[in-house]
Amino acid sequence: MSEKGEVDLTGAKQNTGVWLVKVPKYLSQQWAKATGRGDVGKLRICKKGNQGKAEVSFTLNEELTVIDGIEDKTVLAPRDHPFIMQTVAGQMLAVFTENSSDKIALEGVVVQRAECRPAVSESYMRLKRLQIEELAKPVRLSQQLKQAVTSNYKPVANHTYNIEYERKKKEEGKRARADKQQVLDMLFSAFEKHQFYNIKDLVDITKQPVIYLKEILRDIGIYNVKGKYKNTWELKPEYRHYQGEEKTD
Repeated sequence: MSEKGEVDLTGAKQNTGVWLVKVPKYLSQQWAKATGRGDVGKLRICKKGNQGKAEVSFTLNEELTVIDGIEDKTVLAPRDHPFIMQTVAGQMLAVFTENSSDKIALEGVVVQRAECRPAVSESYMRLKRLQIEELAKPVRLSQQLKQAVTSNYKPVANHTYNIEYERKKKEEGKRARADKQQVLDMLFSAFEKHQFYNIKDLVDITKQPVIYLKEILRDIGIYNVKGKYKNTWELKPEYRHYQGEEKTD
């Protein structure tokens, strides 16, 4: 829409009357194929008697009756389409158009409403049946692949985090539990050299599983959760052979 919101009202001055017609979806699709190719069909308006209602029908051009793309089958659209006329009493309807320069124009006021319906025929019933079957198909289908898809996705035999987990698991499994007294001897020997150790260094010294090593350390050691030696282990006072903190870390 234009910035000033101006509307061309030439159509209102000319008192142009237009028809508002509802058409089947397939019919509008067939009309779109005929862009720039001439007429899409013929409209007949017949009036019976002086006071009789007008009978309106539309006949689609035969060359536009072929509908492709439904289950890979060729379907023929019905040609004859009678109009069901409706009144516009109590309503004010108008038709507007917008050009490439965003200019809005009033084309006319709706003076007649109608519904374009296909005449019931064998071709129409076949078209509806195929349309219903097409809509009933599931959006996603599972199918067996004969070969691996390499264009956009390649399955991974094993993810990196799984490989790392298995490596740690095997490494942990290699560390067989030694006798508790033997582990205690190694720990006391280590604490004779240093007062504080983190768990990783103690694992490297004893070659014991972490869980098993922590069980033994809880009996003889204290885990520091704060202070200068945070996250390290030291012996309980009753197991220490030194006084005060170690001078060298």
